[in-house]
Amino acid sequence: MTTPLDSETIANALETLNGWDHRENKLSRQYVFDSFSAAIGCIVQMAFACEQANHHPEIYQVYNRLKIDLTTHDAGCQVTQKDLDLARAIEAVAQKQATA
Repeated sequence: MTTPLDSETIANALETLNGWDHRENKLSRQYVFDSFSAAIGCIVQMAFACEQANHHPEIYQVYNRLKIDLTTHDAGCQVTQKDLDLARAIEAVAQKQATA
């Protein structure tokens, strides 16, 4: 089982993950893109990072907006290092395409 992180560790990590927050045992981030197709394209690129990590976020998409939620089900739906690592990978993909 993956070990949940404490609030202080999560808060320290989020200092380097602009726009991400920790609520309700999840890491969350919203992105805005120029268009619907840009948002979908980003989801496709994120999917490769998620598959490589074997960790899969909840993704909510409405027109040009995405909301990403990360939590580790194997850790009782708590935030783990896997979530922080995937947040960094997602951020690297999204920052190339997002407008906000």
